[in-house]
Amino acid sequence: MKSSVTDYFGLETENQKLVDENIRLRKTLESYKRLEGERLDSVFPSEKFQYISAKVINNSYSKTRNQLTLNKGSNDRIEKEMGVITTKGIVGVISNTSKNYATVRSILNTNSQVSAKLKKSNHAGFLVWDGEDPNIVQLTDVPRLAPILVGDTIVTDGKSTIFPRDMLIGTIKEYHLNDADDYYQLDVLLFNDMTNLSNVYAIENREATEIKQLENPDDNAEQ
Repeated sequence: MKSSVTDYFGLETENQKLVDENIRLRKTLESYKRLEGERLDSVFPSEKFQYISAKVINNSYSKTRNQLTLNKGSNDRIEKEMGVITTKGIVGVISNTSKNYATVRSILNTNSQVSAKLKKSNHAGFLVWDGEDPNIVQLTDVPRLAPILVGDTIVTDGKSTIFPRDMLIGTIKEYHLNDADDYYQLDVLLFNDMTNLSNVYAIENREATEIKQLENPDDNAEQ
């Protein structure tokens, strides 16, 4: 019995080491991405994205407005409008926080809308959910000129301050386009199993405040 208890806590420690290692690798990858086409001295003073590990303690996926609850909150630097991911793909966006907990608006939420694109062509649209299958979401407003193939990868387009560019989402399962339509609607099979989530990462964009202040004009600006 003593050996079993010791093994259990040893496994918990190893799991946490893996989570911490994933964060370290993501930081390294982000640095390499920013090195591309930039000078070293302009990259290393700061990293744009930081990753905060958390555990899912509650997860709904059978409603129309699903959400998750995380075991970390503002005491751990988690704030509203941060993206949440796993190592397999995106999960949702932080909707509320307390000192020790946070809720996440799942991508399986009919109020969710995420900017996304086809990885191979960069044609973009909006990721939404029709409230039906927890394994499948929809990418809308993709122009009919875009080359579409079943199996193509869908990723984030990086045009918001929430998710970095090229975060994994899923693959095209099928697509629809009537003769009179100008835009595709794609069914996207998610990389994540949204019914079975445990370890996640909240994404802190350290430049988000500066970008939002620049993009949102003050009351005296021309509308």
